Amino acid sequence: MKQEIIREPELRAALRQDRALLWGIGIFSGFANLLMLTGPIYMLQVYDRVLSSRSVETLVALSLLVLFLYSMMGLLDFARGRVMARVGVRFQSRLERRVFEASMKRSASNDGRPFHGMRDLEQVQRLMTSPVAMSAFDIPWTPLFLFGIWIFHPWLGSLAIAGGTLLIILAILNQRVSKEASADANTASFEADAMAARMGRDADMISALGMRETMFKRWMSQRGLALDKHLGAADISGSFLSATKAFRLLLQSAMLGLGAVLVLRGEVTAGAMIAASILLGRALAPIEQATGNWGLVQTAMKGWKSLSNLLEIVPEEKPRTKLPRPEARLEVQNVTVRAKDGDALLLRGVSFMLTPGQAVGVIGRSGAGKSTLARVITGAVKPSLGTVRLNGATLEQYSEEDLGNYIGYLPQQVQLFDGTVSENIARLVEDPDPDAVVQAARVADAHKMIVNLPKGYDTAIAGSGDQLSGGQVQRVGLARAFYGKPVLMVLDEPNSNLDNVGSEALNAAIRAAKAAGNAAVVIAHRPAAIKECDLVLMLEGGRVRAFGPKNKVLREVLQNSAEVVGKKQPGGVK
Repeated sequence: MKQEIIREPELRAALRQDRALLWGIGIFSGFANLLMLTGPIYMLQVYDRVLSSRSVETLVALSLLVLFLYSMMGLLDFARGRVMARVGVRFQSRLERRVFEASMKRSASNDGRPFHGMRDLEQVQRLMTSPVAMSAFDIPWTPLFLFGIWIFHPWLGSLAIAGGTLLIILAILNQRVSKEASADANTASFEADAMAARMGRDADMISALGMRETMFKRWMSQRGLALDKHLGAADISGSFLSATKAFRLLLQSAMLGLGAVLVLRGEVTAGAMIAASILLGRALAPIEQATGNWGLVQTAMKGWKSLSNLLEIVPEEKPRTKLPRPEARLEVQNVTVRAKDGDALLLRGVSFMLTPGQAVGVIGRSGAGKSTLARVITGAVKPSLGTVRLNGATLEQYSEEDLGNYIGYLPQQVQLFDGTVSENIARLVEDPDPDAVVQAARVADAHKMIVNLPKGYDTAIAGSGDQLSGGQVQRVGLARAFYGKPVLMVLDEPNSNLDNVGSEALNAAIRAAKAAGNAAVVIAHRPAAIKECDLVLMLEGGRVRAFGPKNKVLREVLQNSAEVVGKKQPGGVK
């Protein structure tokens, strides 16, 4: 079994930046816990002095002093809670960008499987801003209260220590026994939610195929499993919580009973008996608070470990020296890409070169590696071996933002985002240049289509793009790829949803890009998409089968295909 990474240098470093505030919380907690002795001392004085002396003046003076001390304690407790809440918020704010970028990179390197880094960070922050976080500052003071009980009488102290130890044992058992059950329940819930999200995205198809009842039964089965696991985890946790609560009440009653025995024997006073009971309640309060909120503690602990693993696996990028805008000179050198879930090779030693003013069409059967090659060229996929260079520099030398501006990318499955059409074309940048947006739409032959929408470029669309047809989504995606005049275009099946007019506009855009000294990589199944390509790269099984001038490669491919067909005929060449 692979050993789990549990180092968290970045998380601890982020938390250490607020160590001055944490020290302040610790100091406030110290004074607040000392002031907790006000109640036991007050009861001790009332029972042992006021009642014996029958002095109303002494009672009034003690009561006024207690009022002042409790007011100070409440003020300190309020102050440390506010400071701790701000420490949690600052911790989250400090790490949000780092965790977001690491989550995106980790998800991209795992075939889009989600990593819940932001959710884990929020869970840790939620614990830090909750009252249970204060128990961590209060527990160190528990020995002081136990020592105070011991001073009254060793028997009382022994009972308090034994009871507190048993409560801690119950808390540890609760954590160990319920940990696996809670993890299974959360996993089942995530799977059920993911299934529901997928069904929501494919609702039209499910209805068209008459699968609604079948999908509902499958979801109910998964949801039922999740509910069963949650009930099991709740039963386990609830049993421990009930046992802890019952034992705590029993312990306080036992403290009073033992104290009464000692009072009858003349070994302690009645005031000491009451004060010991109050001290016991205060000593056990942090333990009870942590136990009662153990679900929140477990979730935060799991989030902390998950964040630690994520930040360890995806190290923080060092600032790069900004390079000048490159020329459209692409070099793919011996690129090999291994599948994420096995030993299969998606690309095997692919090499070719593209110079300014050229366009290459990448052809091949489904599964040949065409889309993988497109993602490698854009930097979305890191090759296992080999390098990709743009104007002589490897892609790693460019920041993701710069690379996105230099390389226009149209994926095979176009995904839009929540926002307006204009914002989607401008890649959601703040204050996009309207002229650049319209120009990109014109190049993609999308301007007329966009202005015919209800609000034109300001039409709001959802990320699913349900308001637009497949062809309209394709054109908006093309406009997004052309936005900012990138030096290199990588278009994966750009005419899959375009009509003849759209295909001609696409070819005109590629022709204009070549004339401007830019370059294009066009992944295609339909011949119309590579009409303006000078070169053709044919992939087969992840390898380069042919590369060269378009007419030459296509002629060789057709000739080889004819020979293969001839061999299969009864009178063919053997």
